[in-house]
Amino acid sequence: MWIRTETQDDHAAIRALLGEAFADSDGKGRIEQRIVDALREDGELSLCLVADIDGRIAGVAVFSPVAIDGAQSWYGLGPVAVAPRDQGHGVGTALIRAGLAELADQGAAGCVVLGEPQYYARFGFNNDGELRYADAPPQYFQSLAFNDAGAKGDVRYHRSFSTH
Repeated sequence: MWIRTETQDDHAAIRALLGEAFADSDGKGRIEQRIVDALREDGELSLCLVADIDGRIAGVAVFSPVAIDGAQSWYGLGPVAVAPRDQGHGVGTALIRAGLAELADQGAAGCVVLGEPQYYARFGFNNDGELRYADAPPQYFQSLAFNDAGAKGDVRYHRSFSTH
């Protein structure tokens, strides 16, 4: 497995992967596809890593800037998707670890995620109650500070995250 930054040639495969990975969700993957497309179109897709297995895109992790009053250089993780046949083999873990390391190396202040608390805790994410996202249950909205442990307030994602 090779973790690398997406190329333009990967866009169709990423769209297909999002549809496949989220096929059982309410939007059948269309919501995640629209989010990624809109982030790209608006120049807000900061980092998009893919897991390449023998030339096949097996997973994707997307990072985009978020707004927090009084804080700069924070990012949101998501969507993250792994092809069903590759789930449970460490693909998602490898993508997330690589993305977080790259953000930290680039000087990012931190990263937030809306997701399963137990899964994301393994990467260092937690909910300290200082950052909030809309009406998300607090335990599912977590943060990981790289160098800005004092960020507080409401987090705002790109507009595509609220357009379904």
